[in-house]
Amino acid sequence: MAQFIKIYEDKPNEAAIAKVVKVLRDGGLVIYPTDTVYGLGCDITNSRALEKIAKIKGIKLEKANWSFICHDLSNLSDYVRQIDTATFKILKRALPGPYTFILPGNNNLPKEFKKKTTVGIRVPDNNIILELVRQLGNPIVSTSIRDDDDVIEYTTDPELIFEKWQNLVDIVIDGGYGDNIGSTIVDLSDYEPVVVREGKGTLDIL
Repeated sequence: MAQFIKIYEDKPNEAAIAKVVKVLRDGGLVIYPTDTVYGLGCDITNSRALEKIAKIKGIKLEKANWSFICHDLSNLSDYVRQIDTATFKILKRALPGPYTFILPGNNNLPKEFKKKTTVGIRVPDNNIILELVRQLGNPIVSTSIRDDDDVIEYTTDPELIFEKWQNLVDIVIDGGYGDNIGSTIVDLSDYEPVVVREGKGTLDIL
């Protein structure tokens, strides 16, 4: 059964963060708050954990369109081809924030994603997840915990999330109530920005 850990966003507890990071390094699955909806994720470098998430979501791993949560834009060159100045300015304006940006991937993508030409990048405006990624030292692969059978699309109450997911993941972080609006998704992989989904983030950044 999963651990249920309370972490306050305004001052994340270092010991609690370290405990979650250890679980991630050991191939565990974690549900955590972001600046939009709660997410499900694992260490991007752990093949076994990636397979577990794919199984939970009922998809083939190579077909998964998950985003990578980075601590800041300095991680970008690890997985993204060189981007032009205009694109970088959009990213600087928007991040950290409630956006997912689709960018051209490079040859350093983990082997599970080698066939992908693009990658979704997130830098959420939430201290808990940013501190997790910073201490882990590499991005977390992330997918939303959408509930297709519920009245609302996303569960916002951490205790209800724990009830539903406790036997599927290793840790559920209680970071307070989440939002039920997903991130705004913008494709910046071509010449002009394309809005894939309008979510919480405004389009003023474009």
